Amino acid sequence: MTAAKNGQEAMDTDAAGLDTNLYSRQIYALGESAMINLRKASVLISGLGGVGVEIAKNLILGGVRSVTLHDTKNARWIDLSAQYYLTEEDIGKNRAAASFERLAELNDSVNCQLVVDQLAEDFVKQFDLVVLTDAPRSEQLKVAGWTRAHNRCLLVADARGLYSYIFADFGNSFRVDDPNGEQIKEFLIEYIDAETGDVTTLENQMHGLEDGDYVTFSEVKGMTQLNGCSPIKITVKKPHVFNIGDAAKNLPPYEEGGRVKQVKVPTTVSHKALADSLAEPEFVYWDFAKFDYPSQLHLLWNALYKFEAKHGRHPNPRSDSDVQLLKAELPNGAEVDEKLLKRFSYQASGNLVTIASVVGGIAAQEAMKAVTHHMTPLKQWLYLDSDDALPGDWSEFDNAKLTEEDCKPRGCRYDGQAAVFGWKYQNALFNQKWFVVGAGAIGCELLKNLAMMGVACGEGGLIKITDMDQIEISNLNRQFLFRMNDVGSKKSTVAGRAVKVFNKDVRIQALSERVGADTEHIFNDDFFAELDGVANALDNIDARRYMDRRCVFYRLPLLESGTMGTKGNTQVVYPYLTESYGSSVDPPEKDIPICTLKNFPNEIQHTIQWARDLFEGLFTGPAETANQFLSDERSFLERLEQMNVKDVLIDSKPSNAEDCVKWARLLFQEHYHDNIAQMLHSFPPDQVTDQGAKFWSGTKRCPHVLEFDPTQEEHRNFVYAASILRAQIYGIKPILDVDLVMKIASSVQPPPFKPRAGVKIAVTEAEAKENAESEDANADGVLEQLKVKLARLNTKSIQKLNPIDFEKDDDTNHHMEMITAASNLRAENYSIQPADRMKTKQIAGRIIPAIATTTATVAGLVCIELYKMVGSNGLPKTPMTRFKNGFINLALPFFGFSEPIAAPVKKYNETSFTLWDRLEIKGPKTLQEAVDWIQNETGLEVTMLSSGVSLIYSFFMDAKKRAHRMPMETSYLGRIKFQHVRTTFGAGPELRPLVGDLISHQESILSSGNISSGSSASKEISKR
Repeated sequence: MTAAKNGQEAMDTDAAGLDTNLYSRQIYALGESAMINLRKASVLISGLGGVGVEIAKNLILGGVRSVTLHDTKNARWIDLSAQYYLTEEDIGKNRAAASFERLAELNDSVNCQLVVDQLAEDFVKQFDLVVLTDAPRSEQLKVAGWTRAHNRCLLVADARGLYSYIFADFGNSFRVDDPNGEQIKEFLIEYIDAETGDVTTLENQMHGLEDGDYVTFSEVKGMTQLNGCSPIKITVKKPHVFNIGDAAKNLPPYEEGGRVKQVKVPTTVSHKALADSLAEPEFVYWDFAKFDYPSQLHLLWNALYKFEAKHGRHPNPRSDSDVQLLKAELPNGAEVDEKLLKRFSYQASGNLVTIASVVGGIAAQEAMKAVTHHMTPLKQWLYLDSDDALPGDWSEFDNAKLTEEDCKPRGCRYDGQAAVFGWKYQNALFNQKWFVVGAGAIGCELLKNLAMMGVACGEGGLIKITDMDQIEISNLNRQFLFRMNDVGSKKSTVAGRAVKVFNKDVRIQALSERVGADTEHIFNDDFFAELDGVANALDNIDARRYMDRRCVFYRLPLLESGTMGTKGNTQVVYPYLTESYGSSVDPPEKDIPICTLKNFPNEIQHTIQWARDLFEGLFTGPAETANQFLSDERSFLERLEQMNVKDVLIDSKPSNAEDCVKWARLLFQEHYHDNIAQMLHSFPPDQVTDQGAKFWSGTKRCPHVLEFDPTQEEHRNFVYAASILRAQIYGIKPILDVDLVMKIASSVQPPPFKPRAGVKIAVTEAEAKENAESEDANADGVLEQLKVKLARLNTKSIQKLNPIDFEKDDDTNHHMEMITAASNLRAENYSIQPADRMKTKQIAGRIIPAIATTTATVAGLVCIELYKMVGSNGLPKTPMTRFKNGFINLALPFFGFSEPIAAPVKKYNETSFTLWDRLEIKGPKTLQEAVDWIQNETGLEVTMLSSGVSLIYSFFMDAKKRAHRMPMETSYLGRIKFQHVRTTFGAGPELRPLVGDLISHQESILSSGNISSGSSASKEISKR
């Protein structure tokens, strides 16, 4: 039986048909050439169990040209523990056939085929890649022989309980075009030593290269033979020095300048055939703390396949007799840890969606490598295990005490999970209450996993989810709960509805509010009090830190995660044990200096950021400011922003679309001719510094003016897009005929350039700051004059403007057309290599590369950690050694896990405390009583009490004010003085606890967390 879905047109998709809106985030992760190869590939996936469906989902979302789904097995109850596209009604039906429609609808541009017959060599050989899951070893070896004979790639993957593996065979000589998928590195040169071959980067910039990398050169003066040279292999000497060997010997002396660009040189990877690799395996390590596991798991999986072939079934859960039968299948003399053997056998009939999510994500990325030749493939076995998720003797669900009866299948969708953890544990999962913050890519995957795990599927359970965003087309490539007809809808609402299709019993409450201080009346004490934990699926640091603070305050576990392209990380925050997310802070990103942006760009990133600022300065800020003036004239007159208002509303207001075109033409003249001419007047090309050095050298590139040419593409695009956006601001119908726009623009005669006297061009950051301060000082006089003029305006007769907010993903709005042209024209001014629209969009839109494979992997790792947090009566007192923080890079591939960092212990007097501790004062109490209680309880002298940014009490406070406050109740202080909000929930309004910080200056006290002055300690105070 064969069926097709999505039509033949998907088969003909090529580079020209690449949907850059749909695949934009993935293109940034893989690169356009890899994406084009992906759109040409055909993949066969055999076995549509939990692992198979996850691989299929990721590849279909990824845009593989053709995906054929194959299976000969029928759905069983155990499949429903991980295969989310099967329902109870599908029991007894072919797994591929039952899930085919749901998989095919993920991506209309992918040609999906269904096959349920036995595999044959002539059928298999037509595919670029064959993926086998849930297949017996005999089938694996047979298909492996076919793929080898026809030079096709092969992946094998399987999972049982908390154990899984992936095997890759891409042939004897597999070409890898880009080993790591990282961005090409470029930097400027300070000096090249011809004798030693050492190349030093300008201003000691770290080059980030590695031994064996290749580079080429451009713009080098003196050693001009290096420019455009064939790739040179380098060795690293220092972070800012690398060596090119003899490449510069016998060349003319180095003079100045030059750029280095990394070159990705293809490499070759050699794989063994499956039969050979079984005998002589090579391993990629999953967890370096379990260095001996891969070799033992290799033996155990081989034994398992023999057991299943002999007995026609899996080993039964908790069956000691089956443990012995499995052991009998091990080779004579094989050394396998008895405890590992037992755990492996006990779980051999287990089926977990969390493990399938991890294995399916990694395997799908390996599949992409096979058909794109992009990134380094596995070599060759990856054995995964998560047996530290099993509860120990600290838990009421101690796995060692489970019996066969505790794990016996009941003919329901949770049989696969109960085989691993037991039914009592499963019942505890039913009643869990979790808050998922974010319904984007990770959020969708988390919801899928939670629903399939049975979290919140009982009367006492609930999953709450919030996301303020609406669904966009670019989301559909990764956020698999959404479809094209959902675009424009709220993510949380659609995600909550979609996940109930996977498991109708899951209880979900969808919200659409952002988390933050302004929504604490929604996400209040009562909201957090009923939760068992929080899982973040956020895309910004501020929201992550905010939720981290809330979890620390409410002493809730937090599961944190994030992805960037093929890289992902997870972090466990657990009350009383670990540090919090905010305990460590990444170094801030290096900002581009203002003087570089405004006057001396030397990289395309500089011109793109300049163009983005230009867009905001032309089409967003002025219109918003003018509207604020029109809305509230009186209060606005007190503000400095009014200096532009009269020009925007009156002086430069266009009368028609033709005026907008003329304005755009003059805008071109201003930025790409006159300003550059002024720069060259102030600093001529032959300018030298006071030290006699060339001014235009190093990071300063000497610019040249541009003359408007309507036949040049970027000239046309700039004027055309700018004129349309200008018209939109004023509600004028723009001219859309490009030729007419160019005719009008060409008729404009800009006034001849005349150098302006007294122009100060900032060369350093200090000069840029000084110029800004000078402008502010000179503004006062002009401001007073404008106040008078603005006060005379009849604002009621002036129509409000239409500010334009930058939207990067709409190709019809001319935003990216404007920014790309503006950036590339400035790049031409400064002889910088231009960037295409896609690269400009990524930088201007600050887009983070993303791909479904990493998202699925990370979400699976997060939910494995959630297994360790389940108790029937609050949080289990689990050892911190069970938890794992993870860092993965699927491109390499690399997997690293470590225990979370313990919460730092601080001390005052003889009392130790961590960030999880606080003083709780039971009220009501006056401020005097509170201060006295703290001093008596801690032995500290209270010198300051604050709540947020508000100072409640301090030793330096005015004596009268202090005397007035001391008899007041703290609840009154919080409500009246500091405007703490009332929240409405359930029975009625309740006052939020007054939360504050205590500071005490005593020599014996160690500094705490957020207190940095003197010797001080800080603890949270909660008046409940």
